Amino acid sequence: MRRLMIASLSALLVGCSTVDYDFSDVAPKAQPSTMRSSGGLRFADTDPHEWEGGAPWHYAVHGTDVAKYQADIDWKKVARNDISFAFIKATEGGDIVDDYFARNWRAAKAAGVPRGAYHFYYHCRPAIEQARWFIRNVPRDASALPPVLDMEWTPFSPTCTIRPPAEKVRSEMRIFLNAVERHYGKRPIIYTSIDFFDDNDLSSFKGYPFWLRSVAGHPDDKYSDHPWVFWQYTGTGVIPGIEGKADINVFNGNSRAWKNWLRANAS
Repeated sequence: MRRLMIASLSALLVGCSTVDYDFSDVAPKAQPSTMRSSGGLRFADTDPHEWEGGAPWHYAVHGTDVAKYQADIDWKKVARNDISFAFIKATEGGDIVDDYFARNWRAAKAAGVPRGAYHFYYHCRPAIEQARWFIRNVPRDASALPPVLDMEWTPFSPTCTIRPPAEKVRSEMRIFLNAVERHYGKRPIIYTSIDFFDDNDLSSFKGYPFWLRSVAGHPDDKYSDHPWVFWQYTGTGVIPGIEGKADINVFNGNSRAWKNWLRANAS
């Protein structure tokens, strides 16, 4: 998840070119379920990729992920504007809780937005300590989406820029994933980026749902057809209810598949 300072939405729209993703013309042909009586789904992007194939608007179900960098969020407005799910940053390492986690956790649920919590992994701390920290700070909630382990390199961290060997990375990931799954009773989701996925041969993690970041190409192309459930396609989107740049994601399926996935994983 990007760690950029938040500017006002108006400043962004003045200072950057903005493109609207208008689903009313495109989405009905690929996903009729995306249509509403008032028109198609619609998002904007302050720094859009020119999608030549596998465009994200061909997917019916869109969501977001947030952290303290989004500050105060109007979750009711987010819910009214076709955001179907949200992943909320909860913890980082073994001693950091996101400043807005508790507020977002409560408010997203109150607005009717299915939400899950994610942990940003810190390579300088044992995985079991991080799993215990996550468990300590994220309540059990049968209605929540599965927990997420966010695995990325951290070259700009002020305290930890190490890159452990791939075998060590995968071993520590399994420790975290197993501990969290035992506690919450749900198979965790793995979020990652293209470089981290390739550097650590994460294709070897079979049976885990993946949430893949790819802002300049479809994940089937960037991750060699590795199975995925969620795709983060932009970090510069515009979502009513969220000031400044917003991450936007899609679910890999139509509306019916999404409802089935929710019944299996968030109840």
